[in-house]
Amino acid sequence: MTVTLYIPCFIDLIYPQVGIAMVRILEKLGHRVECPESPACCGQPAFNTGYWDESRATAVKVLDQLKDAEVVVIASGSCGAMIKVFYPDLFAGTPQEGLARQVSAKCFEFSQFLVDMLGVTDLGARFPHKVTYHDGCHSLREMHIHAAPRQLMARVQGLELVEMKQTVCCGFGGTFSAKFPMISTAMGEVKCELALETGAEYVVSSDSSCLMHIQGLIDRRRQPLKTIHLAEILAPA
Repeated sequence: MTVTLYIPCFIDLIYPQVGIAMVRILEKLGHRVECPESPACCGQPAFNTGYWDESRATAVKVLDQLKDAEVVVIASGSCGAMIKVFYPDLFAGTPQEGLARQVSAKCFEFSQFLVDMLGVTDLGARFPHKVTYHDGCHSLREMHIHAAPRQLMARVQGLELVEMKQTVCCGFGGTFSAKFPMISTAMGEVKCELALETGAEYVVSSDSSCLMHIQGLIDRRRQPLKTIHLAEILAPA
């Protein structure tokens, strides 16, 4: 099939290797990959801050870009939730409501697409390290994704997954971290301590925005942890 890969702005600008890994995986599985160069932002920052009119002005460009896609795979649970879950609310009562629902129905987060849509769990990957997994809030609570990334990691040769004692927010929350930096930092420090307790070498997630926040705190605190996106582990050498 033809897969339209939606790359969020922070991956495009800061973590391009994540998008490249996803392209390599999808092409290895025999799919044709399209990746629109623009628009990159889904409109979530304005949406979360309460500026829905401004968010719609950005989001309507995304709808236009994705309207003819066969299937849309999104490289982030956060942006995935925005398009799949919140676009129908954002465009409710507008001329684009029907289109928003159509696009929503064919959007999937990356790990969700591999496992639930393609039935793929073993990509022949090898990663001989102890890891722990961070569930991004939007992935877990809005997209209801929990099993898929773990099923994929279970088939990675050499990988040992050790779960954290609690599932908590990393504290990033996009604009939340800018408006409430002290609270955001405190939440992130709790997350880092939970990760350290596992003895893991890496914190893995499907959300690069969360990993960006966690890695910043790790570096600041000089802790013996690294972060990596799930797709980077699964991608062929």
